[in-house]
Amino acid sequence: MDLSLRQLSTFREVMRSGSISQAAHTVGRTQPAVSTMVRTLEDQLGFALFVRTHGKLVPTPEAYFFLEECEDILGRVERTERTLERISSLQSGKLQIACHPAASSVFLPRLLTRFLKGRDDLDVSLIMRSSDVIEDLIGSQQFDVGFSETPEPRTSIQKSDYDLECVCILPLDDPLAAADFITPDDLDGRPMATLFGDHTTAVQTEAAFAAAGRRFNKRLELRTFMPGLQFVAAGTCVMVCDMITAYSHLLQAPEGARLAIRRFLPRISNSVSILTPGYATRSMVSDAFITDLREAVDRMQSRIEDALST
Repeated sequence: MDLSLRQLSTFREVMRSGSISQAAHTVGRTQPAVSTMVRTLEDQLGFALFVRTHGKLVPTPEAYFFLEECEDILGRVERTERTLERISSLQSGKLQIACHPAASSVFLPRLLTRFLKGRDDLDVSLIMRSSDVIEDLIGSQQFDVGFSETPEPRTSIQKSDYDLECVCILPLDDPLAAADFITPDDLDGRPMATLFGDHTTAVQTEAAFAAAGRRFNKRLELRTFMPGLQFVAAGTCVMVCDMITAYSHLLQAPEGARLAIRRFLPRISNSVSILTPGYATRSMVSDAFITDLREAVDRMQSRIEDALST
């Protein structure tokens, strides 16, 4: 027996309408074509589905039983079609994102909020982990997308790298805020906040002071730069921090409470990457999110460049 979905849906429509002609109109076929389809279906099933009584089409008891089966089959097919439509329009599915601390509090949540609008059936997991843990999560295909500091190349990970410029953050009323750029000469001996000792930004900053023969006064050592914004605002210190933290400050701080963001020379960089599993085919929703993430990184760099120019 080789029944088709068209046969089942046509039979269901005949049962609903009680008329071959009305069913033909509904399914967009001719009346003879629908009559032939019903007869063929009866031949395949081996029993009658309808009898003619006083010119009316009357379903047999077997037709009502068969209708229940058709409704069940067609209902599953229709639900599957709706699900596939939601998946193809990126409204349904799953997305697992692992993000390093600098982007986890403002940058990624803001981006993800926009991405989720109109996608009510999309399930998302967003976790914050250190960059080395994210590298392993992506390499082992446990997460779809990672956003972290740039790892060493490995075949189990595909990555897009961004070399982001670090900037100097200081109170808006600090005399140095009037300068176009800040150097170790300007910050000689001034209290500073920095990341833990072996972090690349801390190493580069301390090396810049040493090369200039200036004293690097590390007053505060932090795990992330976000708490440092409060210390800078209080006048406790200044800091040379990553671009994402500076951009997060611009996104959430009121106009009158913003800190000064200035270029620091010599250039200190912090490389970040968008990571995806190297041995897995990306889902459509992952590709769409990565496109938005790339655009967000581009917007961030443009916004920071504008801040450095004012």
